[in-house]
Amino acid sequence: MRTLVLNAGYEPLAVVTFRRALVLVLTGKASVVAEGDDPVVGPQDIMGRPSVILLNRYIRPRYNMITAVSRRGVLRRDGHRCAYCGKAAHTIDHVQPKSRGGADSWENLVAACLRCNNVKGDHTPSEMGWKLRFDPAPPVGTMWQIKELEKPTPAWDPFLLPERAA
Repeated sequence: MRTLVLNAGYEPLAVVTFRRALVLVLTGKASVVAEGDDPVVGPQDIMGRPSVILLNRYIRPRYNMITAVSRRGVLRRDGHRCAYCGKAAHTIDHVQPKSRGGADSWENLVAACLRCNNVKGDHTPSEMGWKLRFDPAPPVGTMWQIKELEKPTPAWDPFLLPERAA
C-alpha cells in the first residue's frame, strides 16, 4: 500500500511506502491526515495504516531532477515491449552497439525481446533493415520523480535532516 506525502502547504510531494510513512510519523516529522482500512500490528501497539501524511516542515521540491538510466527504468519506459517486434521484452539493447561507440543513455537503450536482441547482435537497426517502433527519449513526468524518491535515501535527504533548534 502506498501513502501520499503532503508538503506543509498541503501540496502533494511524493508517494512512498507505508513503512516510510510510519517512520516519518513515528520520528515526529509528519502527522497522519488519513488512515487506511488495514491496521499495522506491532508487538505492543496497533496503529492505523497511514494513507495520507502531512510533513511538519516545508520541503522545497526539486524540479530539475534527472532520472538516472537503469535497466528497470528502460523496461518500464517501454512498457516491457520489444522496440523492434512489439512482443514481451525482458532484456535491453543498445540501438548503436557499445562496440561502435554507443552510450548507456536513454536515447540509445531500448527494451528488446531475447530473440531480437540475439539476432541483432552487434549491428545497427538500419543494417538489419529494422525500424524502431518509437524514438527512445528520457522519461518525463512526476511519476518518474516519485519512483526515484523510494530508493534508499542518501545522507542529504530532506526527510532525515535534524530539526533546527528554536
